Amino acid sequence: MVRLSNGFVACVNVFTLLLSCAALATAAWFFAHQSTTCQKFLVEPLFFLGLSLLIVSLLGLLGSCCRVQPLLWAYLFLMFLFILALIGFTIFSIVVTNQGMGKAISGRGYKEYRLGDYNNWLQNYVVNDGNWDKIKSCLADANVCSSFPQETVADFNKRNLSPTQSGCCKPPTYCGYEYKNATFWTIPKEGPAAPDTDCKTWSNNHGVLCYDCMSCKAGVLANIKKEWRLLAATNTTLLIVVIVIYSVGYCALRNNRLSSYRRYKGGYP
Repeated sequence: MVRLSNGFVACVNVFTLLLSCAALATAAWFFAHQSTTCQKFLVEPLFFLGLSLLIVSLLGLLGSCCRVQPLLWAYLFLMFLFILALIGFTIFSIVVTNQGMGKAISGRGYKEYRLGDYNNWLQNYVVNDGNWDKIKSCLADANVCSSFPQETVADFNKRNLSPTQSGCCKPPTYCGYEYKNATFWTIPKEGPAAPDTDCKTWSNNHGVLCYDCMSCKAGVLANIKKEWRLLAATNTTLLIVVIVIYSVGYCALRNNRLSSYRRYKGGYP
C-alpha cells in the first residue's frame, strides 16, 4: 500500500513537472523574442503558473519517492490551498457572470451587447482603462475583424457574429449607419440616428473601428462570461481530481509514518 500510494503521487507529479517545464519554456521564449503586446501580457502569469507547478511537483516527488515527511506535509498543505482556491474561484466566476445577455436585433442574425448589463466587478477590473489597451492589442492580433468576405448587406445581416465581432467590428445598429462592407460604414447626411458616444467613436480606419466603443467592451465581457461558465464546469471536474490526488497523498503520508514506525520497532517497511 505504501508503494502504491507513493507511486501514484510520484507519477502525478512527474506529469505536472513536465507541464511546469513547458510553461516556463514558453514564457522564456516569449520574453526572449520580439513578442506582441498581447503575448507579453501572458508572459507573467504563465511564468508564475509554471514556477508554482514546479515547486509543488518537486515537493510531491521528493516527499513521495524519498519518503521525506516534512516535504510531503508541505505538498499536502499547498494542495489544500489549491482546493480552496478552486472552490473560491468557481463560486466567484458563477456569481460575477450571472448578469449580462445579448439583445436580439430584428432582422439580424447577430446580437448586440450593452456594457451596463454586466457585473460591476467585470466592468471595473477587467475592461478598465488600465487593461483595455492590452485587450485591444489581443483583438488586433487575433484579427477578429479581418475575416469578413465581400457580401451584400442582406447576407451580412444574416451572419451569426461573435460578441466581439458584433461589438468591435461594426457600429451599433441604433446609430443608423449605412453599410458599404463589413468594416466600412457611412454616416447618414443628417448624422447618427442616436446621440450615443459609440456612434461618434466608430471609425472606418481598420486600426480603430469600434475598439474603443462601450459595445466592444461589452462584447469582450460576453465572451468572458461564456468562457468563465465553461471554466466553472471544468473546475468542478478538476476539483474532484485534485481531491482524489490529495486523498492519495494523505494516504502516502500516513503510510510513510507507519513504515518509519515499523522500521524503528525492527519490523519490515
